[in-house]
Amino acid sequence: METKKNGAEVFLECLLKEGVDTIFGFPGGAVLPVYDALYDSKLNHILVRHEQGAVHMADGYARATGRPGVVVVTSGPGATNTVTGIATAYMDSVPLVVFTGQVPTALIGNDAFQEADIVGITRPCTKHNYLVKDIKDLQRIIKEAFYIATTGRPGPVLVDIPKDVFTAPCELKYPDKVHIESYQPNYKGHPGQIKKAMDFILSAKRPVVYAGGGVILSNAAEELKNFTTKLNIPATTTLMGLGGFPGTHPLFMGMLGMHGTYCANMAVMNTDCLIAIGARFDDRVTGKIDEFAPYAGIVHVDIDPTSISKNVRVDIPIVGDVRDVLKEMIRLIPAQKELKAHKESLKDWHDQLKTWNDTHQLSYKFEPKGKIKPQYVVEKLYEATGGDAIVTTEVGQNQMWAAQFFKYDRPRTFITSGGLGTMGFGFPAAIGAQIACPDKTVIGIAGDGSIQMNIQELATAVQYKLPVKIAILNNMVLGMVRQWQEFFYNKRYSHTCVSVAPDFVRLAEAYGAVGLRAKTPAEVGGVIKEAMAVKDRPVIMDFRVDPAECVYPMVPAGQPLNKMLLV
Repeated sequence: METKKNGAEVFLECLLKEGVDTIFGFPGGAVLPVYDALYDSKLNHILVRHEQGAVHMADGYARATGRPGVVVVTSGPGATNTVTGIATAYMDSVPLVVFTGQVPTALIGNDAFQEADIVGITRPCTKHNYLVKDIKDLQRIIKEAFYIATTGRPGPVLVDIPKDVFTAPCELKYPDKVHIESYQPNYKGHPGQIKKAMDFILSAKRPVVYAGGGVILSNAAEELKNFTTKLNIPATTTLMGLGGFPGTHPLFMGMLGMHGTYCANMAVMNTDCLIAIGARFDDRVTGKIDEFAPYAGIVHVDIDPTSISKNVRVDIPIVGDVRDVLKEMIRLIPAQKELKAHKESLKDWHDQLKTWNDTHQLSYKFEPKGKIKPQYVVEKLYEATGGDAIVTTEVGQNQMWAAQFFKYDRPRTFITSGGLGTMGFGFPAAIGAQIACPDKTVIGIAGDGSIQMNIQELATAVQYKLPVKIAILNNMVLGMVRQWQEFFYNKRYSHTCVSVAPDFVRLAEAYGAVGLRAKTPAEVGGVIKEAMAVKDRPVIMDFRVDPAECVYPMVPAGQPLNKMLLV
């Protein structure tokens, strides 16, 4: 007769049955049964140095692969430390399953040692969450958690498991399917709406495709490229959509929005047909909402019905999976003769786009004997890799320069915190991406402020011999906040100049990593080349860049997209 396992052992077996190969975590009292079972498990466990780092690593892993990231942490402060990472994933629709330990069921609500109501705390920033009250429910809940996290509009799911559930006897009977009556995502777009959208698109004289992160989440990059190229429609993407359409393609206008290109923003402001695909009309994209795309009829394709007309009224809504809908739209593209006439009708529009693009391109003033320009560093990183890299970012100026001056031709190669704007995200996300893609070059582009928010994860990267390259655009200021103070607060630089900062080279060496520094433009290429040669540990590159450099273009908050501040 087979000996029954305990809840912790069954828990790990369930993860294996879900195809999980790596979990990110930190041990503690409430999850000690899990860590005891891990001693004999085939699962790869990454020991982090802070629970926030664990969630960001799982997030980076998920964005790089499309598979759900998995986290295990203990109760109380271990659980509460995950909240920022969970909220980050929630805003960007990243599939995560976060397992938190909890005090024994008999002690819940008694203010027991290391007790926190993590289910209540995370309810606003999870797609769904659970408290497992009985060992009989454990396997069903795990199955449901992965299903909910990865279907429909993806997102994080939290499962809170009391310690006595982990120790209770249990027989492995993992369900092979799941059915939740109240949760039935719709993948197929309405045929009538798709036909109506295509008729409208083919009649347009100034069409624009506006693609968001949903294109990447649904693995629809190839379909998007086919759709736009067959119809010869110019495309722009959001920050989250970078890589969803090739950055070097002649139809690509660059990113739109607050720090988008002149061409993309002017195109959106003058289009008569805006085709929004897997995007949510974020305020950083729309600018002043009542003046956004004022001449356009709007087609909106999204799997989340609550995103339709949430921020901007749309004319032809299509609820469905982006990839499925695009396949149907491609199927409705007319025969060659009619298609040729359509393309010829867009000639004036393409001429106008070329004029806008030639008038104001992304640029900066480079001085060979002057200070290092941060944009130059990003360009040299692109040159050194040929664009064949996964790039993660922190938040702020470094994020925008990485978006503007590195070209992303493939999906899942640009990983950033878009919705929440989480400083401290980029470095642990780079670790997660490197673990997911060990043969890829992973570059974390950071600011000197945000890199310090999870700098302790250098120990994790060193322990697992991860050759992550961290490029710090070190301007000794909190750059984006300082930029706003310069533009909108009469240059009153209140608490944005960092007077005390670490020596990042010595800090890297203290952790057992490699530290390199460039102080002049002439040194940048050599530092990058040396960093790329390191294969067995992380590298920190400290680039001392011009603190006065600002991100352009910039649309001031509350202004329409055509009111850009230009260099």
